[in-house]
Amino acid sequence: MEKVAEIIAEASAEVVEPRFRALASGEVMEKAPGEVVTVADREAELIIARRLRELLPVPVVGEEAVSADPALARALQAEPAVWLVDPVDGTANFVAGRPDYAVMVSLVRDGRTVAAWIRHPATATTYTAELGSGAWRDGHRLTRAPADTDPAAWRGSVKSRFLDPTRRRLIEANAAEAFGGLTSGRHAAGVEYPDVAEGATDFILYWRTLPWDHAPGSLLVAESGGRAARIDGSPYRPEAPGGEDGLLVAADPATWERCREILFAP
Repeated sequence: MEKVAEIIAEASAEVVEPRFRALASGEVMEKAPGEVVTVADREAELIIARRLRELLPVPVVGEEAVSADPALARALQAEPAVWLVDPVDGTANFVAGRPDYAVMVSLVRDGRTVAAWIRHPATATTYTAELGSGAWRDGHRLTRAPADTDPAAWRGSVKSRFLDPTRRRLIEANAAEAFGGLTSGRHAAGVEYPDVAEGATDFILYWRTLPWDHAPGSLLVAESGGRAARIDGSPYRPEAPGGEDGLLVAADPATWERCREILFAP
């Protein structure tokens, strides 16, 4: 666990942090409509992937590598063990000079996330989680207290961009009526999941669930005492990008159940 934390901290210090609020002309590109990538993303992924393979020689599924060759993501189902890498989560924040971005790695074995690392370069904070062993912030155990029993006291966000229009209207209306602290989130899963684990946020509904975005944080929340599961209640498993069937994250199992009931009420 410590070695991977060192790898991502060193890669961040080498090629990510020096470019924060210092990106040169031509170092930001559009890789898809509305989605940007920077030289920091690409260089950090190369460094992290090389060093992870030296540590454990299994396939690396990196966000930027998959952007260039989507077939690489099949390793998540085809291989017994895979590294997942998100070199700069929250790239739009990074480009805009906002500190809400993260460097993330997770280890997947037999389709389950078994270890996770989330680095916040802006605060030099590292979150880690290991399946069955707990969640940690800089070596201090994270234990998420249950949310208030009154949904009106909950703080959370609904990521509605990828919902179909009919379902979006229904869910947004239900959320606005029931919850007192709705926000648009922090636009970086690597920042939002730790917010749930530490008590700043009580729930998040995601719809698009790219594996490098959600494998680390879902394990962190689960190991801190929360719950991250598909809308039908099935466990989250990192899979190749494809069909979107949502992911609900909550402070504790009871909050998860009540939140699902509210959001998807007809």
